Amino acid sequence: MKKIIALLFVIAVISSSPAYGHKLITHDDTHRSLDNALEIPDHKISWAIYENLGPNEEKFYSFDGKPGDSFYASIVIPKISGLEEYSPTLVLINGNYVEKDTPLLESQAVMEKVVYEEEFPGREFYEPFGQVTYWERQEVKTTLTTEGKYFVMVLDEKNQAGKYSLAIGTIEDFSGADLFTILPTAWLETKLFVGDYASVAIFVLVLIAILAIPTIIVIRRKLTRTKTSISKSG
Repeated sequence: MKKIIALLFVIAVISSSPAYGHKLITHDDTHRSLDNALEIPDHKISWAIYENLGPNEEKFYSFDGKPGDSFYASIVIPKISGLEEYSPTLVLINGNYVEKDTPLLESQAVMEKVVYEEEFPGREFYEPFGQVTYWERQEVKTTLTTEGKYFVMVLDEKNQAGKYSLAIGTIEDFSGADLFTILPTAWLETKLFVGDYASVAIFVLVLIAILAIPTIIVIRRKLTRTKTSISKSG
């Protein structure tokens, strides 16, 4: 009984924690070109995208912007052994100035190209909702200049492979219903992202316990009624 209570407590923490500011965007890992860029619904809302990036690979994200819009994006690296010096490049691109015959990174479409230039492994911060520690990397804070399509590009220029989380936007936007839908899913995705399979196993056990308890209660009531009927008939 104590184990079940502990597992239910985990679910309660997941559902009630206000610390998780980003809405998670899941994907099928096909956003490897401008044409297939992963769409960000609203660049002002706080989003997070979990990614695996191989050597010399690129990932693209798109959003619509207007002149005067503030824009924020950052990269963090999960504190996992082997990623201490992992730092992909972060690029902001104005789609209005993309030139077909010019290499993308050499075109005037590039508004910001930011590489990590501080010491490794970097400043740490602990994210209470997912119980995960990250290393901070670079960020982009700027004001958009034209109306139209913009792109964020994350690429490896160091022949490295690793994991990163891309955060876009700053406005937290959660409803009451999200506590029981989006947030538990985001917690589970976070654990899978960092390879914390023990916590995932606990999560599954909690769900099994929640489903099993009503069934056990119903079975016990039926058995009690059956025993009572037998006793009266005897």
